[in-house]
Amino acid sequence: MKFGVDYTPSPGWFHSWLDPDWESIDNDLRQIADLGMDHVRIFPVWPYLQPNRTWINRKGVEDVRRVVHIAGEHGLDAYVDVFQGHLSSFDFLPSWLVTWHKGNMFTDPDAVGSERELIEIMTDELSKETAFKGLTLGNEVNQLSDRPHPTKMTATADQIDSWLDTLLPAAKRDGSMALYSVNDGVWFIDGHPFTPVQSATKGDLTTIHSWVFNGIAQGYGDKSEECYSYALYLAELAKAFGPADRPVWLQEVGAPENVLATEDTPEFCRRAVEKALDCPNLWGVTWWCSHDVPSSMADFPQLEYSLGLFDETGKLKPIGREFGNLAKQYRDMQPAAAKNVAVVVDVDETGNPVNRGALGPGGSICDLWMKLEVDGKRPTIVTSTVAADPAELAARGITELHRDAAPYKARFYSAVSDPAFESVE
Repeated sequence: MKFGVDYTPSPGWFHSWLDPDWESIDNDLRQIADLGMDHVRIFPVWPYLQPNRTWINRKGVEDVRRVVHIAGEHGLDAYVDVFQGHLSSFDFLPSWLVTWHKGNMFTDPDAVGSERELIEIMTDELSKETAFKGLTLGNEVNQLSDRPHPTKMTATADQIDSWLDTLLPAAKRDGSMALYSVNDGVWFIDGHPFTPVQSATKGDLTTIHSWVFNGIAQGYGDKSEECYSYALYLAELAKAFGPADRPVWLQEVGAPENVLATEDTPEFCRRAVEKALDCPNLWGVTWWCSHDVPSSMADFPQLEYSLGLFDETGKLKPIGREFGNLAKQYRDMQPAAAKNVAVVVDVDETGNPVNRGALGPGGSICDLWMKLEVDGKRPTIVTSTVAADPAELAARGITELHRDAAPYKARFYSAVSDPAFESVE
């Protein structure tokens, strides 16, 4: 089991890419390694790397490689995201895609061609470092494509298929993974162009991002078993739409203090991680994030200043100590036992949910799964196609099926990824 952190540089946040403080970066990564982590996820900012569609900042690419190298010096594997894209309530899109030059990163052929060039250059350069283990297309790029984003770049599911099929091969090299990441709109928003089947079949593994401010904590209670179980629910849900043995990476999970009390965050960390480890397919857990956003930086939602395992001075917080202990305790664990109880999700001819809204917090599928989990049944999730195939059920070890008799959409879910802003749906 892998344990790591999403690396937020302590000085200057991600704007530090403009003027890297190499001594501070080295110290940050040493702290992360000393905590017992085995990997970091790194976030260069897209407009800093590709400020013009046909000009790539080679110095910026070299700086990313240097951070990967430093991570390796501290015994850390490094996974790099490219299209940021979206970070902590801010969008970072290059000027050649916005306002007077408004384009679509998913469907404009020239834009996609330039994105592919950046990915190829980044992957070729980073592959020279033994610490480099994988490239993710970008952080939660799906939210740029649909509601509630105020200036979304619309696309169809077929167009997203084409985008992924064009870019993921450009990121693939021997010995490293090619991935993409999504927020929970993929699973819960009907008609969203990024689909569950795509997440469960494209790229080398499935990534999930678990944030309980999306209605889970508010609807079920911040100290409820349902709240602690949310990351596990996402992991089991993600498994349903692809091969039974496909790994799932809990690529982001955090303890947001807009719905959790500060003093409760270490307990939330322990309970949420231990619950997530009950997914037999779980590949690893990556905590958001390493260091608090500096208080001197303006205009972040308040919760962003408190998500780190270390505070802005580099002092280890109680939640950081807890996550470090979890890594030491569970790194050598055996995979969780297989599960024989399953909730059934009705799917269409493409294999995607007929009613994604029922999967979200307070929806009928989510409620049913949570009830079974709280009752100690250890449920997984299967599609109606699998449920209709006795041989496939037997291969997965499923002996007990549960269906929602009267489907209803999520009562608690907020599609806004950043709770400082009201939904525009």
